[in-house]
This record gives sequence, C-alpha cells and structure tokens, in this order.
Amino acid sequence: MKVLYITNIPSPYKVDFYNELGKYCELTALFETDASTERSEEWKKYCFDTFEGIILKGRRMSADTAFCPEIVKHLQKGLYDIVVLTVLASPTALLAAYTLQHRKIPYYYEGDGGFAGQASGVKATLKRYIIRAAEKCLSSSKEFDRYCITYGAKPENIIRYPFTSVKKADCLTEKLTAEEKKQWKEEFGVAEECAVISVGQFIPRKGMDLLLHCCKDLPENTGVYIVGGTPPQEYLAICEENHLQNVHFLDFMPKDRLMKFFRAMDIFALFTREDIWGLVINEAMAAGLPVISTDRCIAALELIRNGEEGYIVVNEDLEQMKKALLALTESSERREEMSARAIDRIQSYTIENMAAEHNRILTQKGNRS
Repeated sequence: MKVLYITNIPSPYKVDFYNELGKYCELTALFETDASTERSEEWKKYCFDTFEGIILKGRRMSADTAFCPEIVKHLQKGLYDIVVLTVLASPTALLAAYTLQHRKIPYYYEGDGGFAGQASGVKATLKRYIIRAAEKCLSSSKEFDRYCITYGAKPENIIRYPFTSVKKADCLTEKLTAEEKKQWKEEFGVAEECAVISVGQFIPRKGMDLLLHCCKDLPENTGVYIVGGTPPQEYLAICEENHLQNVHFLDFMPKDRLMKFFRAMDIFALFTREDIWGLVINEAMAAGLPVISTDRCIAALELIRNGEEGYIVVNEDLEQMKKALLALTESSERREEMSARAIDRIQSYTIENMAAEHNRILTQKGNRS
C-alpha cells in the first residue's frame, strides 16, 4: 500500500510516527519546510529511516509553513493508494486540496487538535474547503470531532486515533518506588521533598505567569521547576514581588533528558490559556506524573479524568489552580494514586499503537479502493 502524507515540518513526533508507520506501508511524506523558526535546533536532528521524506522547495510564509508550488507534481492520480493532508492554514495545503479535488483524487484530512469556534470569515471558508471535501477526517479527540463538524465534516466520516509523542519504551509500566524517586532526585540535584514541573515556551499562551502566582501558597520544601529557556523580565518580577525562593527556571531539554527529568518530579502543571493538544502532558503521564491543566488544553480534556489522573481547572481561575496544587503537594498518598492511574491511562497512547491504529484505518480504505 502506497501512502502519501502532506504536512508542514518534520517535527520530532511526526518523524517518529512516520518511521513507525513506514514499517506497515510504502510511505512518502512531503514537508513544506525543514523546521520551525520558533523551535530549538534539536528539532532538526531527524532521520527518515523507514519512509521517504521530501523537503519541498518554496517560500516561507510563517514560522512553520511555506508556499511550495512543486507539490502539484507529486499529486498524480494513481501514484498513491491513499493521500492524507494534515495542514489547513497554509497556501501549500490549499493548493494541494485544490489539485486533489480538481483531479478527483480522494484524500483524508488528519489533525492533531483544535477547539471549535465561530465558523465565519475567510479563514473559516478555507478550512471548510479542505475539511468538507475530505473522504474521512482522522481526529485526536472529542473536542476535535466538534471542530471538524464545524467545518463541514459529517460525524459518520470521523475516525478517532490515539495522538502521542511517546514511544512504548518511554512509558513506565508501574509507579516508581520511594527509593527510585529519591535516586532520580539525587541524579538531577532536586533537593525538595515535592517537585512541581511545567514545560513550554515562555509565551503568554502557556500560562507560566499563572503558575508563578500560585507558588507563594505552596508548602515548604516544595520546588517548582519551569523548563523553557531564559525567563522574561515579567516572570522574574513576579518572583521578586512574591519573594519566591522555590522557583527554578531551566533551559530547554532534549526529549530523552526531559523524560528522565520527569522521573525526579512529583507533579506536572500546565496552566495553558490554550493548547490544541499539549504533547508534554502525554510525556509527563508516561513518567507517572499526576497532571494539573486547564479546560483549554485538549490533551488534558482527552486524557485526564478529573480527580483520577489529575485535575482539570477552569482557564485563568487562580483559586482553582491553587486548590489543585495544594491538594497534590500536601498529599503524597494522593500523588501516588494518581501516578498509578496516569501510567495505566497512557499505555495505549504510544507511537507504536498510533501507527498500528493508522495502519488499520488506512488498510480499510485501501481494501475498498
């Protein structure tokens, strides 16, 4: 079976997924550009092992999209059994959709996530143009189902798949013992009895300022580790104003090191104002961390049962955020219970399972063709 994916950049999780999916089929992936200008150099360290990856030539239009007219030559009828389009907001995606529709080549649309909003204006028209014509929509979540329906997908044409960035080898199979946790803390120099971690770009959308405003109320011997680079002056001012001695700002970490660092932590918090998924939640759960996040994070809405694997709080509600943090920082028993549930919940959200499920979905399509 010959499969073509059309996407924007070879981000690490996409390359891992394509390398796994390439074990099942003859896979080609077309990338609009080689990397995002907003990401670290680590994102450029990719290898196309089991699939053919082609970086198209074109004019960059944004941090992670480009206009690549040469995509047209790759879209010939009969060249592939299945075409999957994964980008909406780029000229290349629109050109690909137009070409596919004009040449009467069926295609699937696949998305990582998105919140359904008001479907109006030029952008909405363009999204509808791509999604409505897709034979099937591959969706990561209930929330994204609604998004696709908003832009013209029929509910019966939506197929769910497990979206993730973690491999099976990344996932703990049982929670760490107290001794194991102590060893990981010693390896990374974490002195506090309870350690909270957050990971993300230092931009307003990620809500790191909200987490900082909660830190002054945390118990003694609780540390907060924020991974994301050099903190802006705004964050430092919050720390100074509230006399926060328990906050540690850390630079970006390669994924393999971050996955180990998670094991030295006790709680993961992401007070994001909006994330159309939030893969770092998958990664934190794979390390056995209970998660606190907001109702504007699709990964949290899809993976966290409130009070089971963690807590979901209302976006920008500082009182709820403080209450959830205190509930976990003050109770090691509750953390351990949620850790075990997080590990159990994440087992099916692996790259290997994601690829196997895609193979099942795409094989069904191939058998009908």
